[in-house]
Order: sequence, then structure tokens, then C-alpha cells
Amino acid sequence: MKKLSMLSVLMAVFTLLFSQTSLAACGEIVIGSAISLTGKYATNGVHAQKGYEYAISKIKENGGVKIDGKCYNFKVIYYDDESKGDRAATLAERLISQDKVQYMLGPYSSGMTKAIAPVTEKYQIPMVEAEGASRSLFNKGYKYIFAVLSTSEQYLASTIGLAASVAEKNGKSPSSVKVAIAVENDPFSLDIRAGVLDDAEKFGMQIIIDEKLPRDLSDMSAILTKVKLLKPDLLVVSGHSKGAATAVRQISEQNVKVPLIAMTHCEATDVTGKFGDAANDIVCPTQWAETMSYEDPIFGTAANYESGFKKAYPEYKGRQVPYQTAQASAAVYVFKDAFERAGSMDKEKVRDALSATEMQTFYGNIKFSEAGNNIAKPMALRQIQDGRYNVVAPAEFASHELNWPRK
Repeated sequence: MKKLSMLSVLMAVFTLLFSQTSLAACGEIVIGSAISLTGKYATNGVHAQKGYEYAISKIKENGGVKIDGKCYNFKVIYYDDESKGDRAATLAERLISQDKVQYMLGPYSSGMTKAIAPVTEKYQIPMVEAEGASRSLFNKGYKYIFAVLSTSEQYLASTIGLAASVAEKNGKSPSSVKVAIAVENDPFSLDIRAGVLDDAEKFGMQIIIDEKLPRDLSDMSAILTKVKLLKPDLLVVSGHSKGAATAVRQISEQNVKVPLIAMTHCEATDVTGKFGDAANDIVCPTQWAETMSYEDPIFGTAANYESGFKKAYPEYKGRQVPYQTAQASAAVYVFKDAFERAGSMDKEKVRDALSATEMQTFYGNIKFSEAGNNIAKPMALRQIQDGRYNVVAPAEFASHELNWPRK
């Protein structure tokens, strides 16, 4: 018995030492990322960075990236692009030329991604990006950019169908719906505007306001005065985090009454935490929700991802995990999958593996078109109801009925 007990102890010690040696023996795959840690996009830049780092830690916990019988862990070299496109491009050059990175994770926003993409293309560096949704990124023939998220024209286009459905339920024609649009003058928001205009035209809806938000995104009171005067049925706003905060605050201050209001970046801005009841009944597009039925071997379900991320980053407790964070994690996971299928660290083989990606993640299904955009995942709409984000569309993901009209 004593010999058996001693043998058990020795085996346990051997196993522990072997696992620690194996972990220590893992190599590194270095990835570069210029990302907004200061400037107007800093809020979401930080969300994305935390999403990258959480995925890196989860992949490490699960044995790392396996290539040709060896294990590797990801390491990211970050530089702050300060929310400036010219600086983002310069930093991308630095990462490739000086730091010798062979792979890139994308920056935050379509504008920053648009600035970096010509650089990664020039040097033939595979870039998986999670935060640049503008469709203009995918009509230039790029071969080295792969985006896990749905393109931006889809973000709020479905609110048009939602407004049409409400009109029909109330015995009205969808063509009677009056729409107001207020967006930032940037690639992402202009695509959102285009998607809304396209769908509104299909229903014959009237666009009674079509305005650009002020450049600094700090005051939209003049636009809201028009809204109060012309009384639209639907108000669509897109101005990243700063624009969302301005919109919710000033809609409340000016007592603007619109039956249906939809805007981007609600969770990332934490409009419920900052503005309380003033944010209720606003409809927000989301690339991902913790209630969705997606699952993978690393992160588990969407709900598992949310709880695990909040445990790793306690500052998110009591609030929604932004979809920007989830999709950043998904981008890292896609890189792991591509490296393993390529069976190599050769960047051309990794690029080819990325182009053949077809997988389900906690974030959703991912399959890239020839242009590099994800063609396998729909957008969803959540409405803030009593401070909670509840999915109201599409029907297959809806957990709650739409509150209409907004009080």
C-alpha cells in the first residue's frame, strides 16, 4: 500500500512537471495591432483590446495554438493610434518594418481600418479585423483582410422593416412611415445611412430629415429641434460612442418624443449606466448577444463568454459586455483556427487558411467571402427595456416583444 501510495505521488508530480514544462515550452506567435487607446474612439478601442487579451488567455488555458506538433501562445504588440488615421497607417508600417510582425489584428473603427488596410495589403500581411464594418473596405480587391463582423449597411437597415411591421399592425401602410436620419460623416455611419435609405426606398417611406452630426459629436440640438417640428415615426442615429452619449442626453433634455428611436453603440457607451431611464426603449443593433445559441470548444456558449469575461474584467459587472469586445475575441479565435489548419506559420499558407474559414464560434458563424467580409452571421436588434438589453429582432433570436411607441 505504501509503495502504491508513493507511486501515485510520483506520478502526480511527474504529470504536474510535464504539464508545466510543456506550457513553458510553448513558443510565441507575435501579432501587431495599432488601436485607439486615446482620442474619440478610445472607449471602444479599450473594449476591443480587452477582447483580444481575453481570447489570448483562454486559448493559452486550452493548450495554445497547435502547429506541427508544437504549441504556441499569441502575443500582441499594441501601439496607440490616438484615433487618427494617418498615425494608424504609420504605426502599421512600424509594426511590419521595424517589429517584423507577419500578422495583424485590426484597429477600432472603419476609418482606422481603412487607413491600415493599404499598408497590410502592400506587405501582404494577413489581418483579421473585428471593428471595421464599412462595406467600402470590401470592394477594393484586398486579399489580406478578413472581417468577422457583419458589414455596416446592415446595422440599422432592419429597423426599417421593424417600423413597417409596426405600421401594418396599426392598420397603416409602411409608406406612411416618416424617417429621420442623423449620422457622423465617417465611412461606418455613411454606410449605415445608405442601408437605411435603401430599405426605406423599398417600402416607399418618406425621409424627412437627413443630416450629418457635428464633427466633434458634442451637440445635435439643432437636428433635434427639426425632429420635434417635423415629428418622424423613426429616428436613426449613428455617431460611435460619443455620438450615442450626446443623442441620449439631448433627446432627454429636449424632451424629444419619437415613437421609435434606433442608434448604434448603446452598450459600448453604457447609455443605461450613464443616463438611466432616459435610455429606455431605444433600439440598438448588435453583432452579438449573450442570449444567442452559438457555442464553441474554447469559450463555450455566448452566455459562458459573457460570464467568463466579466470574471476576468470585474469592471464590466452590472453592465452589458459590448459586442465590440466579443467580436475582438472572435478575431483571435479565427487566427488560432487558421494557423492550425494551415499547419504552418508561413503567412501565405495562413492567408489561404483564413480564406477557407468556415466555423461556428460563441460569437456566431464565420465564413468569408472572396472580398473578406463575413457572410454567415446576421445582425440583431435589442431594445433597452427597464435598463436591460432585450433582443426584439430577428424573430428567431427575439426574447422579448418590441415596446412601441417609445414613452
